[in-house]
Amino acid sequence: MSKTPTINKLNLLKEEAGLKIGNALTELDINSVYKEYLGKKGEISLFLKNIKNLPEEEKPYAGKLANDLKQEIQESIQSKIKELKEKGDDETSIDITLEGRKLKRGSLHPISQVMEEIIIFFSRLGFEVLEGPEIESDYYNFEALNFPKNHPARDMQDTFYISENLVLRTHTSPMQIRAMANRKPPIRVIAPGKVYRCDSDITHTPMFHQIEGLMIDENITFSDLKGILTLLVRKIFDKDIKLRFRPSFFPFTEPSAEVDIECVKCKGKGCRICSNSGWLEILGSGMVHPNVLKNVNYDTSKYQGFAFGVGAERIAMLKYDIDDIRKFYYNDIKFLNNF
Repeated sequence: MSKTPTINKLNLLKEEAGLKIGNALTELDINSVYKEYLGKKGEISLFLKNIKNLPEEEKPYAGKLANDLKQEIQESIQSKIKELKEKGDDETSIDITLEGRKLKRGSLHPISQVMEEIIIFFSRLGFEVLEGPEIESDYYNFEALNFPKNHPARDMQDTFYISENLVLRTHTSPMQIRAMANRKPPIRVIAPGKVYRCDSDITHTPMFHQIEGLMIDENITFSDLKGILTLLVRKIFDKDIKLRFRPSFFPFTEPSAEVDIECVKCKGKGCRICSNSGWLEILGSGMVHPNVLKNVNYDTSKYQGFAFGVGAERIAMLKYDIDDIRKFYYNDIKFLNNF
């Protein structure tokens, strides 16, 4: 039986321990080395404990080498402690008059900051925060929201299908249906969370974050929607920022509108960022479609409401002047330190 593996193992431990003892600057460093190699669960202690598992002819030889190494490390540690005490410089002595070392504080990820800011805004307006499943049924993700079977959004190029009737949710809008199906108006909820779509470039990622909002009651009008979203936009960006509601189409709202803000880069003059239009799209909204209300057995002659969807990444990119959405997910400390 070859003794080479045992020799190699002990030589490696000897080399490592010697290097760490030599580099130790304080008694605390030395104590750490002692614990790592000679402590109850240290490398040498475990090696000695496991000698019983070696072949019989190798046990005496391995035991002697290990005990010799143990003695050598102990002597090196004692010598190093003596050296440090004699040196008595700033590296080993403590000056209690010096200011303590401050730990760097972490911060919320920019996406989390935007999500939190929006959630707090709506919570103060009395909106309840709801969370739901990220794996969603076709019914909640599409059918109940007035997406017909042949709608382009159902295409596998746009949606991650798990099975014929299960998808990774493409928006948090299914929480509209889940909320309305289990309660009667008035309803005032927001649904933040991750959503998934088959898209990836400098402005899109396969996974991103959305906050969906819903308000249902008697006498809710488009003016209520405009008022609340205007407050939201000015809270996030600037109280004097210009915005507009531009007619659009969504299957689950009618009428529908995109909300645009004055380009944060060129201030409406026109640039590459806004395609020289002076405006940037930031969210979609509209009055809840009567078909959606009928799907949850609401009386459409009595109740109406509005819904909207905000993309957290989109808001963060504009707010913090970020040109590539993928930077949010690189875990680059230099990038994240900016926030």
